[in-house]
Amino acid sequence: MLVMALLLAWSGLQAAENDLFRRVQEYTLDNGLKVLLLPEPRAPVVTLQVWYKVGSRNEVLGKTGLSHLTEHLMFRGTEKFGPKIFSRTVQKMGGNDNAFTSKDYTAYFENGPQTGLALWLEMEADRMRHLKVGEDLFATEKQVVIEERRLRTEDDPVGSLLEETVATAFKAHSYQWPIIGWMHDIAELQREDLLNHYRTFYQPNNATVVVVGDIEPQAVLKQVKATFGKIPPGPPRPEFRPFEPPQQGERRLTLTREAQLPFVVMAYHAPNLNDKDAFALEVLSLVLSQGKSSRLYHNLVYEQRLALSVGADYEMATANPGLFSVYGQPLPGKTVEELEKALEAQLARVRETPISDEELTKAKNQTEAAFVMAQDSLFYRGMLLGRYETIGGWRKLQEIVPGIRAVTKEDVQRVAQKYLVATNRTVGLLHPLKTDKPKGGMYKSHDQIR
Repeated sequence: MLVMALLLAWSGLQAAENDLFRRVQEYTLDNGLKVLLLPEPRAPVVTLQVWYKVGSRNEVLGKTGLSHLTEHLMFRGTEKFGPKIFSRTVQKMGGNDNAFTSKDYTAYFENGPQTGLALWLEMEADRMRHLKVGEDLFATEKQVVIEERRLRTEDDPVGSLLEETVATAFKAHSYQWPIIGWMHDIAELQREDLLNHYRTFYQPNNATVVVVGDIEPQAVLKQVKATFGKIPPGPPRPEFRPFEPPQQGERRLTLTREAQLPFVVMAYHAPNLNDKDAFALEVLSLVLSQGKSSRLYHNLVYEQRLALSVGADYEMATANPGLFSVYGQPLPGKTVEELEKALEAQLARVRETPISDEELTKAKNQTEAAFVMAQDSLFYRGMLLGRYETIGGWRKLQEIVPGIRAVTKEDVQRVAQKYLVATNRTVGLLHPLKTDKPKGGMYKSHDQIR
């Protein structure tokens, strides 16, 4: 049964690779706009995605949060398509739309019937060029983002700890600040800051249009040229210069605030997909935390009954090197210091002894299966193409499966020894603040601060 399952997974993988890599059509318009088209005629639906090479890493201290705020305001209308018209138009045609901002990019998308594509292209091209934001609208949306930050971070102890840990881990690189921005920076942003950001980065020569679904590529290319092709190229994209020097000793921070339980996170500097070690680190993250049979869960939650939750996180698909993190929340009655020692013991075990053949095979199968099955979604195919093109080129997708397959037990041990060491880590500890306030008092105190 196992052999048959692996053969089926392998054949499915080959089919997915053929669909994704061999049928993508790539074009670059005269204004610098990159266009990626992938026909998939199995149903009369499409996903249209517009990816801009701008995220929180492209901001500067004092003006953090601009990329995320711009994303919000891109839905507030143009002269041609006024406030709330954009999403309503998509929905009336049976589609849905949204957007997201990351450290490395900002992306907008519409999913729905193929018949809506021509209009959606026109709408996206219009707001690339003609965003209309008055002072009142800017002030209103800025307040929305302030409240979003207050809800997701200011009032979330674990979220605050993770944010502080990342800020401590990075000293020179702009990955140090949160995507949503620092609260003070958001509050001080001016409309002119937004317009300068928009004019600098929202240009065809800094964007990629991705269309996946029931399309005839040449017809769609003609539509893209008729809409986006009319926009003149902007100035050259500002050169990205920040560089994070090697860490030369452990960094630690303690956050003391009202919380139900303590928390610990250990973050290690790690390479991105441009380094061959990324594949071994991806396998290691799965060995440590994928499922209830993973090392961290089995040992610390199930056997030792030390933790309420544990995990590991590694994101290799980034424009610049990032972090490999392990984290956990101790059970009531257990201390965060006990859990930190237990997490380090699990990492030491990987550094000292190679993982088993079974663990290696399982992690590889999990990675390949997730990569293949996710491609059944047209939207996710577009996401893969847009994301990888934005951070370094969509053809890097071709390296993922071969790279994972080539990982050995010795590779996993080697990267653990190289990166998961004390001199390369930042440890963040959350210590709950004891309080006699009644339940809900934390939120009342924040109201008083406001």
